[in-house]
Amino acid sequence: MQEQTDPPGEPSPGLVSTAIQAITQHIRSEGLAPGDPLPSEAAMTRQLNVSRTVVREAFRSLSAMRLIDLSAGRRATVAKLDTGAMSMVIEHGITTQQISVQQVYDVRRTIEMRTVALAALRRTKTEAAAIADAARLMRENFKNPETVMEHDIAFHEAIAAASHNPVFSLIVTAFSGVTRRTWVIGWRTRSSDEDQLKMIKGHEDIADAILKGDPRLAAEHMAQHFDKSVKALLDAGIA
Repeated sequence: MQEQTDPPGEPSPGLVSTAIQAITQHIRSEGLAPGDPLPSEAAMTRQLNVSRTVVREAFRSLSAMRLIDLSAGRRATVAKLDTGAMSMVIEHGITTQQISVQQVYDVRRTIEMRTVALAALRRTKTEAAAIADAARLMRENFKNPETVMEHDIAFHEAIAAASHNPVFSLIVTAFSGVTRRTWVIGWRTRSSDEDQLKMIKGHEDIADAILKGDPRLAAEHMAQHFDKSVKALLDAGIA
């Protein structure tokens, strides 16, 4: 079968969309796993009866969505789960005022009350230690806000991982970009060392409840943590 050629200019969006659907269908029907190779551009061109330009654009689009990995001189492979695309959508929504920071925190509160309860039930000793270490490092570095922020983000991601549900990990990690945009603002509303250490104490209480295996107490502490965080952002004028 002869390879089709595109007219000068960009490939047809309709053809590219069809190629994207065909490639994702191939991944499903062949049961491909992360790291497995996809057919070459030439093979997909013959299979779909479209130009190589269309297939190349489809591959690029799937790579941008973090569904496949592309590297020069090698065949495309199925990608591992990646939070990049979801994170970009959330940040785009905030930047364009289609969603608010408060709405994101409302969703986070709901999700993370569940993740922390599951973590209290399912965590391993190693995972509980990692969560406690993140809280400890927040206290040890509380004079350095940026360092505290990174340990705070690691704390929440470690709890999501300890829930042993990869969907929760995917969602919680996707919120990290928004957290980095708002965290310091909330921290500055806690103007005294005492207030900042109280915030860190809230994380230590969550870690302790997880270590004790108490899902109810862990969820209560997480709810209180988010309620205080939302108040701090409201005090800073972020709606």
